[in-house]
Amino acid sequence: METLERKAQEPLLEVRGIRKTFVSQGLFRPRRRVVAARDVSFGVDRGEAVALVGESGSGKSTIARLLLRLEAPDAGEIRLNGVDVLEREPRRASLAYRGRVQMVFQDPFGSLNAVHDIEHHLVRPLKRHHRTNGGGVRAQAAELLRTVGLEPAEEFLARHPYELSGGQRQRVAIARALAADPDLLVADEPTSMLDVSIRMDILNLLAQLKRERQLGILLITHDLASARYLADRVLVLFRGRVVEDGRSGELVENPAHPYTRALLDSIADTGEERARAGGTRRSATDPAEVGCPFASRCPDVMDVCREADPEPRAVGERTVRCHLYEEGASAPGSVSG
Repeated sequence: METLERKAQEPLLEVRGIRKTFVSQGLFRPRRRVVAARDVSFGVDRGEAVALVGESGSGKSTIARLLLRLEAPDAGEIRLNGVDVLEREPRRASLAYRGRVQMVFQDPFGSLNAVHDIEHHLVRPLKRHHRTNGGGVRAQAAELLRTVGLEPAEEFLARHPYELSGGQRQRVAIARALAADPDLLVADEPTSMLDVSIRMDILNLLAQLKRERQLGILLITHDLASARYLADRVLVLFRGRVVEDGRSGELVENPAHPYTRALLDSIADTGEERARAGGTRRSATDPAEVGCPFASRCPDVMDVCREADPEPRAVGERTVRCHLYEEGASAPGSVSG
């Protein structure tokens, strides 16, 4: 019988061809199809961090919600420890799945209930996911706080979220996720609402957990710099599809897809410079187009880009969805004639 429990011989997470379309309709507007995920496939191994990077409307958060089973995909597979969870649990996620896949939200204050103290936030998941032991649940909660660098732990247990700084609240949120003893941590922009001075501390904590606990991490971010620091691999999303997938250092240092280059340019550029680099921002709500969806913004656009949507192509050790490259090109600089 298949089980969601840990299997060392299986990949931790496999996403195969998931699709998700929303239909929006305003009072005085016609129905519009919003394609949020288009045949997205990727994997996350134990002890590996994978980043989903893209601008607003690229589909990052939708994919996170699909993995958390907060939304149901229209098609595709989500396999955890080799088990197709959509087939096994078609209607709703089991407690076992929710324990294996945990979330760290963007807003560390909004995700914590200000009425309850920190002890409540940690004891509840320990009991709910049956992670208590003979040492006492309060002692386990204190140990979770030490794991995320909050000392003295006993004092923090008695505090409330409003008594903590943003960085401390995010550490509590991470500790709460760890209480379920997960295999995979989905981190949705975990540093975007924190002061610049403490963002690196949170990224270092996630990197430590990945290394010491062999924790798989899916980082949702718009920031390629954060993705490069934490992630082993980066998937660049544009309008719900992966346009580039590769090792983080190589992808950031030598981006292949024009959209990836535009994202990198936007890190430093603002105003008119950003507009020149990436064009006018358009989201996944735009109507379907013939050809490459990025053609209207691409500085390297060719006639074929307006006529045919490119298939994923192997370029060196990465995958790129772009007509600029021949299948099997040895490096991003090897373009087609």
